[in-house]
Amino acid sequence: MTDTTSIVTRPVHGRPITPSRGRWYPLGLDEVTIDDGLFAELQQRNAGAMIGHCETWVERMGWAANFDAAVEGRLPQDRRGREFSDSEVYKLLEAMAWELARREDPDLEARYHALVARVGSAQEPDGYVNTMFGRPGQQPRWSDLQWGHELYCVGHLVQAAVARGRTRGTDEEIVRIARRAADQVCTLFGPDGRADVGGHPEIEVALVELYRLTGEQRYLDQARLFVDRRGHGVLGDIELGASYYQDDQPVREATALRGHAVRALYLAAGAADLAVETGDDELLGAVTSQVLTTLARRTYLTGGMGAHHDGESFGDDFELPSDRAYSETCAGVGSVMTNHRLLLASGDVRHADAVERTLFNVVATSPAEDGHGFFYANTLHQRTPATEVDPDTASPRALASLRAPWFHVSCCPTNVTRTVASLAAYLASVDDGGLQLHQYAGAHLRGALTDGREVELRVRTRYPADGRIEVEVVRAPQGEWTLSLRVPAWGQGATLTDTRGTREVAPGYAEVTGLTDGDRVVLDLPVRARWTVADPRVDAVRGQAAVERGPLVMCLESTDLGSSVNEVSVDTSRPPLDDDGEVMVSVRSREYGAEGWPFRSPDGSAATVRDHGAVRLVPYHRWGNRGPATMRVWMPVDKD
Repeated sequence: MTDTTSIVTRPVHGRPITPSRGRWYPLGLDEVTIDDGLFAELQQRNAGAMIGHCETWVERMGWAANFDAAVEGRLPQDRRGREFSDSEVYKLLEAMAWELARREDPDLEARYHALVARVGSAQEPDGYVNTMFGRPGQQPRWSDLQWGHELYCVGHLVQAAVARGRTRGTDEEIVRIARRAADQVCTLFGPDGRADVGGHPEIEVALVELYRLTGEQRYLDQARLFVDRRGHGVLGDIELGASYYQDDQPVREATALRGHAVRALYLAAGAADLAVETGDDELLGAVTSQVLTTLARRTYLTGGMGAHHDGESFGDDFELPSDRAYSETCAGVGSVMTNHRLLLASGDVRHADAVERTLFNVVATSPAEDGHGFFYANTLHQRTPATEVDPDTASPRALASLRAPWFHVSCCPTNVTRTVASLAAYLASVDDGGLQLHQYAGAHLRGALTDGREVELRVRTRYPADGRIEVEVVRAPQGEWTLSLRVPAWGQGATLTDTRGTREVAPGYAEVTGLTDGDRVVLDLPVRARWTVADPRVDAVRGQAAVERGPLVMCLESTDLGSSVNEVSVDTSRPPLDDDGEVMVSVRSREYGAEGWPFRSPDGSAATVRDHGAVRLVPYHRWGNRGPATMRVWMPVDKD
């Protein structure tokens, strides 16, 4: 077994991922400080409410206490929660670690250490740690790889340890705990051990990051074994099919993401990391192709992924029903993870666009405005108003009608908190020649190019409220360098102003050179409301239109209409009204008489048309905060 106390490294600026090669290298949490805009508001909500809310519920549900029960010999009778509940404690620890890297908080620090100690006390001498398996009265260790989530839980423990190791150093207790657990996995499932995989990918991405943190080759080798074993029927078939856990096709042979959306995306993120670290261009190309195909054919306008409640899975190409959309919040997190990795590896702007779309319209949609409720699924059409949610009761189902305080399967709240706490890492990257801005928020950036030259920038913007992004060069690197600013795919007509004047810039990356201390660059993106229609192969929304404003998807709520949104139509002959972010469209609704046979000739009419005039739309990420309502993103186009 590896001596887990022998390797101590410096923190590497709080980067959630640290690729050793690729096009770009990310800046970290202590190099980027977000202080304005929607991302800043999310981080304030996370620090002030969401993390504490998750901590309270993890305790209330007994999931943290499972580790105490393990130490005190009270398992299995006193165990609470599903087989994967340990992972929620680990994701909470990861969120705490990233938050503590962002700001000092002695109380949070103390709570963090206390929770780590409870986990460590339950670890077995050989490194195994899990409260669901292995004790008298429980199933044996590793006896249910299809559904048991043991490897999944180890993965989240490792990711929590990586967060702390990257911000405080590898001599932290949680790093020692995670390495002992990972070493036990490597011994049992290594080249001379069991040739198995876990039903829920997650260990793969975690092991690559642990390799990057510690330099221990066996973790990278084990990640390769897990990736290469999958897709050969190792787990056996199930009612949902082997595609449910991506065991139907080898990763290198698949053409699109399929099956359970979260599992598919976590596997893709791990395979991408593995490919980057090993220089495996074939594997990287396969993952890239799968993700780009999925973005083009199996992704909602919001960036959400997963069309089926059954199996929490992708549908077929262009199968994207609005009212039955599952679009799990965790799949949004997985998409952000995967696309950000592919962006750094390739420099392809499509991945940055996908990250932006998903952050603003899935991740930001999940938490309530007070931070005390979450969406699990993210429908695009809510047909019936929900009943009010009891703030003291966990929801038994992943309903999308109103945000619930907690769920019996509560993977999404902790996933959101760890993502929001680490948002700064998604904003910018560097290479030998310059700095690249991928996501926009008011922020201060101070770091170094990969060749060691220091750079400092100040970004001022209200984005996405408006499209003006001003970048001040506080300290320019010595010598030649390039500042690159992303122009989103929707940004046709964007302009860039620098020391040489103003010019129009196309979607992609706009590059500016020759900047020195004190220079300013202004990117003006056309953030104005616009109509959007779907590819006609998306037959669920054929003949309908949606409204986007900059990166934000808009929606119509019955709260603003005054009646149900189910029978509305809109006039797309004129652009939406946009008064500094207040978006309105002309809406009609139809009122029907007595029920009868619902099918008639095309020229038949059974409805009275009511003209509502101009009605306000709200950003999709804000829907459901004003109480029960019906809602829709896609609206039928008025044919009258």
